[in-house]
Amino acid sequence: MLVGNRMSKPVYTISPETSLDDALSIMEKEHVRRLPVVDRDGSLVGIVTEQDLIKASPSEATLLDKWEIKSLMSTLPVEKVMTRQMITLTEDVLLEEAARIMADKKVSGLPVVRGNKVVGMLTESDIFKVFLEMMGARQSGIRLSFLIANKPGQLAKLSHAVSEIGGDIITMGTFTGSQSGIGEMMMKVSGVSMDVLKEAIAPFIVEILDARETKVV
Repeated sequence: MLVGNRMSKPVYTISPETSLDDALSIMEKEHVRRLPVVDRDGSLVGIVTEQDLIKASPSEATLLDKWEIKSLMSTLPVEKVMTRQMITLTEDVLLEEAARIMADKKVSGLPVVRGNKVVGMLTESDIFKVFLEMMGARQSGIRLSFLIANKPGQLAKLSHAVSEIGGDIITMGTFTGSQSGIGEMMMKVSGVSMDVLKEAIAPFIVEILDARETKVV
């Protein structure tokens, strides 16, 4: 899965001359927390976040009166507070690689560019939506978490066992276990009962960690 398939678009952009007040108004209206800043040619020159604007706003301790504050916010351009050294993504970056970059750099959103032009934004919300899909969170079924030996052919045997009892695997995911040679796995299945499913997979797993039926209304 690539960034280009999951990024948010269209992108709301502003110019370097946009005032802090106008930038905040756009964020509130469009329900976004960051805005790419582009020049007259549409090339990306910076990015400004809601936090940047809040930090740049006068505090309650300022000696300015409310009219002076309003004037400052309406005249100070975002180029004074925007970040110029940015991390960007391209549409062909793997989604998991983009998620790793965001986690390592502790950023909640990154602009996606094609050349110098902004074509999308990848945000934490976009990643969360993919996570929900991968975990089958919006579908009802029997959800099992269990330990399984890291041996060739185990997943094939497991899938075959579920198929033999008429089960439909909604999703399946493997995770690094804490024991050497043992992995942790999550599987969500529909079309069978809990007891039948447990009995069918028992010969191919080490231990069931959690078993529950989830119903999505």
